[in-house]
Amino acid sequence: MPIPASLHRLVRGPLFFCAGLLAAGLARAADPIQEVGKTASEWVKTRAETVRLETAWTQDRAMLGSTLNALKERAERLQDRRDHLLAVTAEERAEQAALNAKLTTSRESLQATETRLIALTEKIVRLRPLLPPRLADALEMSYRSLANPAASPAERMQLVMTVLNRCAQFNHTLTHGEEVLTLEGEAGPKAVDVIYWGLGQGYALDRAAGKAWLGTPGTERWQWEPLPGAAPAVATLMAIRLDEADPQFVSIPARLKPAR
Repeated sequence: MPIPASLHRLVRGPLFFCAGLLAAGLARAADPIQEVGKTASEWVKTRAETVRLETAWTQDRAMLGSTLNALKERAERLQDRRDHLLAVTAEERAEQAALNAKLTTSRESLQATETRLIALTEKIVRLRPLLPPRLADALEMSYRSLANPAASPAERMQLVMTVLNRCAQFNHTLTHGEEVLTLEGEAGPKAVDVIYWGLGQGYALDRAAGKAWLGTPGTERWQWEPLPGAAPAVATLMAIRLDEADPQFVSIPARLKPAR
């Protein structure tokens, strides 16, 4: 019996629908297989990389182990050498420490000496106006050098000793000569004969005017005061000093001041 066309269309529609569902199901069933293949491929690659890294690490570990052993041996040799050098140089190091201590003490002593030297220099500079004019003029260069702040301690010490030695020498002798002095009672400087009795006394004589002066250290400078009527005695003293008269006792005014 023939199938009507309408029924034929009704049956053919569901068949097409079932065929479509079957094809879709087969397509979805093929996806997990591809995922499994892809995962297996990645696992193979990861495993190969892991094996490569493990092999490289095994080789590197052997090399690092031998390097570490070599470094340990070198460190032990260096430590033995250090201990040997410490033992050998113990005495030298002790001597060096002693020398360093002496050097420190010497530096401190030098600093203290330099401080005292500066104080002594200042005292000697203040002393200059109180020196006899002849001696003060003779020490002009030494005093000028002492005033130089750039002078080294050695130079300063040498200059101080020069001044002190000259003062000591002058103090133990009679010094005679002609000088130009500013004298009390005179209008201006004048040339006179002068004799110094050490650092503490001096006599000036104006032979033409028949005047004499006594010189002594003042509070700020060397000062000259008139000695009325003492010109003959001063002249006799100078003549004896120059071997122009026989030695004799001469009475002449003097002034002694207490030591400061």
